[in-house]
Amino acid sequence: MPTKSLENSSTTLLLSEVLRKVSNAKTKDEKIKILRDNNSPALRALLIWNFDDSIESAIPDGDVPYTPNDAPAGTDHSRLSHEYRGFYRFCKGGDNRLSDMKRESMFIQLLEGLHKDEAELVCLVKDGNLNKGYKRITKAVVSGAFPQIEWGGR
Repeated sequence: MPTKSLENSSTTLLLSEVLRKVSNAKTKDEKIKILRDNNSPALRALLIWNFDDSIESAIPDGDVPYTPNDAPAGTDHSRLSHEYRGFYRFCKGGDNRLSDMKRESMFIQLLEGLHKDEAELVCLVKDGNLNKGYKRITKAVVSGAFPQIEWGGR
């Protein structure tokens, strides 16, 4: 059974915690093992959104004007592991029925519901900048951990 981290009162790690562990790992093999041990559709979706060049964010680049959720991890907030199914709405071609204003409003609501670390993670990923917050996580590491991911053509 997973153990609770000091920052998280839940037994399941936040995706930001998983990626922090990957970022802190010393070798590529360690990084791959951590990713595989924490494999989930949400984790893969996040990594695909960041590293797949065929995916374009429909949210403007740069800072997002939202109020971070200051609740402790594992308490009063939603989790990326549940919210990832709506990522398509924030990518070009994902839901063309939404106006830009509605899409951006939904994105802000998503961020404000997440733990502040997961919200920051989504902001990095929407711009393809995961490496700015989580060093040494590369497309090669992700491909090594998840060879079943087919890059491009989305």
